[in-house]
Amino acid sequence: MAQTKDFSAAWPILRQIESRDLFGLEATAASSRTRELEARTKKADRVVGSICPYCAVGCGQLVYVQDERIMNVEGDPASPISHGSLCPKGAATFQLVTAKHRPRQVLYRRPYGTEWETLPLEQAMDMLAQRVKKTRDQNWEDETHRTMAMAHLGGATLDNEENYLLKKLFTALGIVQIENQARI
Repeated sequence: MAQTKDFSAAWPILRQIESRDLFGLEATAASSRTRELEARTKKADRVVGSICPYCAVGCGQLVYVQDERIMNVEGDPASPISHGSLCPKGAATFQLVTAKHRPRQVLYRRPYGTEWETLPLEQAMDMLAQRVKKTRDQNWEDETHRTMAMAHLGGATLDNEENYLLKKLFTALGIVQIENQARI
């Protein structure tokens, strides 16, 4: 009889028949390996609530952090919007922030160029500021105190304070075409 017990313990199908768990949904489906498994998020130092950066829906996310590094991103079950669900893009947020192939410096391709070159952030910011000023100065309408040569389309996940500051900045530059993805 001891051999039968050992034999049935080794074969899940025999345990299923023996315990009448024909679909293998209860303990008969477990092995010593499955009993040892635990969620990798269990070792997180902290969990930070966040919002998915991809679209205007604003699904809630839980960002698990260990040793000040993101270790996992999941849907937030407490979110009144998504109730813990994420679309495929939202579920891939972890790769967005941790992928080894993600550029970590400013890449610039000169006009008509075919190759990317690396620029220091300060140089790229200066180039951007110069181009905004040049475009504004060349297309300024004195009678209306505006420029129609530039526009701004904000991201849907910006909060009210960020949108307020962006609106103030672009209005001060004379830009009137200011929109937010959340309204589109």
